[in-house]
Amino acid sequence: MKPDPPRRRNRALSSSPSKTRPGSGEARGGKVKTSATLLDREEMGLFPGSGYDDPNPEPRGFPYSVKQQCWEKAEKIKGRDPERWRRDHLGNIVFRKLVGCPGCLCHDYDHIVPYSKGGKSTLENCQVLQAKVNRSKGNKTDISRAELIQRSSYCRVAGRDMDLIELTAYGNVQRAPVSSGCRIQ
Repeated sequence: MKPDPPRRRNRALSSSPSKTRPGSGEARGGKVKTSATLLDREEMGLFPGSGYDDPNPEPRGFPYSVKQQCWEKAEKIKGRDPERWRRDHLGNIVFRKLVGCPGCLCHDYDHIVPYSKGGKSTLENCQVLQAKVNRSKGNKTDISRAELIQRSSYCRVAGRDMDLIELTAYGNVQRAPVSSGCRIQ
């Protein structure tokens, strides 16, 4: 069995001074200068200051703070810790630690107006949605609520099941504080 050939370094991202490459057929001695180094790129304004200048000021993904607020605006489940359990806008139960997986308790942070159609990654355009529904929705805007509900993964989860999931993920079970008007003393 032959060993793998050594991998080439990407000269365009090299931090060493510009090098020449023989044999490319250029008029001056057959040598070509490689592309700009990182230092040259900083001078050209691609990385102003010492921070990286993000070429996309409107990110596709939601920032962490928006995800936190989006979770907060999702419907709470009575008797369950709201930091761990919520309902998406279709009524599906979702678990906070299950993000992006295909299961019935998994969720995504969905762009209400799809990013590909001009939707921004802002709180106003964010909703918690069961992952399977979000994936089937894609970038469609003309899909009805009834059709989205049909695409939901039906998941009947009893309180004991939720306790077990919570115990496995967090090592304990927490209940939501009871907010009824009466307290027994």
